[in-house]
Amino acid sequence: MSESSRGGVQSWTESMSARERVRAVAETLREPRSINWISDQADAAWSTTNEELQALVERGRLCRVEAGETTLYRPDHAQLLFDEIRTLIEENTRGELHNELTAITEEIEEWRATYDVETWEDLEQSLADGALGSDELRERRNSIAFWRENEEDRRLIKHALELYTDVESAREQLTDVADRATS
Repeated sequence: MSESSRGGVQSWTESMSARERVRAVAETLREPRSINWISDQADAAWSTTNEELQALVERGRLCRVEAGETTLYRPDHAQLLFDEIRTLIEENTRGELHNELTAITEEIEEWRATYDVETWEDLEQSLADGALGSDELRERRNSIAFWRENEEDRRLIKHALELYTDVESAREQLTDVADRATS
């Protein structure tokens, strides 16, 4: 029985092309990796992986890192940051971003009050308390993970709000230029 026929689960080799898999692996790397490693993880041919990595480098999505005689690849984190900010601006109104910022702040305030701490780091320190049971430890670890994620989201949303007007203006200029070119 194929994986896709068991409970509707489809393997990624069935749902994504080899190039899509290479992009998915390469753009989520936490440390520089070789073509061979990326090819293996993406379950893609070496030649396909090499072609896609070169294209990603040319588009500014990846950076090459020379390590001796080996070439490694890593995401261009600055480009990924700008892409995330641009996506936030394109997919949300200013009001929606402000509302999300408020929701994040409220959630962090709840954790501060619930655990009587100021930061997620303080909450992390509380994990060493020998009086905590496994359920409480699990709950605190989950809260720490969400708190850290919320702080990252808050940082991105703040950047998006700071750049919102500039991105809107640039988009309007592009539209004006395109309109004049087709008139």
